[in-house]
Amino acid sequence: MINGVPVVAAPAEIDITTAEQLQAVLVSTAGAGHPTVVVDMTRTVFCDSSGLHTLLRAHKRAMADGGEVRLVVPADGAVPRIMNLTGLNCCIRCFSSLAEAMTPTPLPRSSTAQAASGLATVEPRARSGGDQVVTAR
Repeated sequence: MINGVPVVAAPAEIDITTAEQLQAVLVSTAGAGHPTVVVDMTRTVFCDSSGLHTLLRAHKRAMADGGEVRLVVPADGAVPRIMNLTGLNCCIRCFSSLAEAMTPTPLPRSSTAQAASGLATVEPRARSGGDQVVTAR
């Protein structure tokens, strides 16, 4: 937890064998009264459809509770490419550093509804340092 916002470190590979564990951590975090959670995917090199579904479901639940899921993705590689190809970066805000993801930047009122429907786009930004995180294993 950093400044009252939980940070979950995603596994190196999010697939059918690890997505359930990630989902359990995200549900547990939301159940502990934290509507906003940051998922640090900077060490994630692979994410299949089960991982994308897990992230999207967690984000929809967070938005229903007045929060959001914020993803920290590397500036390049397979993960940001998958986010762009699938359009998940249009639904879930993506950041290229943990510091940026931790900065309180609420969506504009009109963008909140657009993000829920998958119409808003947030581009990744420049990378910088990080902080202590909770690891999902």
